Amino acid sequence: MSHVFDGRLFSEVFITLFVIMDPPGIVPIFLGLTSSMTGKQRARASRQAVLVAGGVILAFALFGQQLLSYMHITLPALQASGGLLLLLISMELLTGKMESVEPSSNKAVNVALVPLGTPLLAGPGAIVATMVFVQGSDQSTVDWVSIGLGVVAVHLCLYLALRFANVVHRVLRDSGTILITRIAGLLLSAIAVQLIANAIRAFIKA
Repeated sequence: MSHVFDGRLFSEVFITLFVIMDPPGIVPIFLGLTSSMTGKQRARASRQAVLVAGGVILAFALFGQQLLSYMHITLPALQASGGLLLLLISMELLTGKMESVEPSSNKAVNVALVPLGTPLLAGPGAIVATMVFVQGSDQSTVDWVSIGLGVVAVHLCLYLALRFANVVHRVLRDSGTILITRIAGLLLSAIAVQLIANAIRAFIKA
C-alpha cells in the first residue's frame, strides 16, 4: 500500500486544508447566505459550492507551477506569501470577522458560486496551501494520489457539513461552532508561522 499511498502526506494535506476551509465554521455563514432558500435549493447550493471550490483548487494544483515559472516566482516566495495570507485568515477566524459575512441582497446572484465556492471555500489560503504541497512533493504517482485523496476527503467533509448544515448547527449550537472556529484559527496561525519559517530557511540556504 505504501507504494501507491503516503499516509503522512495525506494526513498533512487533509489536516491543513480542513483547518483552512473549516467545514464546521462555514456552516453558520452558509445558513445565513441561504436563509431564503428552500431545503432543495439549499442542497443544490451545497453541491455547487463544493464543486466550484474543488475545480478552483484543482486548476491551481495542475497549472500553478506553469504560472509560477512564467512569473519567475520561487517556492520559498510562495511559501512566505502563503504563510502571511494564512496568518491573516487565522486572525479573522480568531477575531470572528469570518462570521460577519452578510448575505447578498441581489437574488440574481448565485451565492453558491460567489462568495461560497470562492473565496470563502477556495480562498487564497486553500489555494496557496495546495500549491505548496504540490510544489514541495516529488511529483511522483504516490504523492499525487496522496495529495488528491487529501483534497477529495476535505471536500467530502465540506459537502457533508453544508448538506446537513441545519443538523450540524443544531448539534453544535452557536457557542460550539464559535469555539471550533477559534480553535481552527489557532491551529491555522501555527501552520502559517511554520510556512514562513520554512521559507526563511530556504532563502538562507539559497
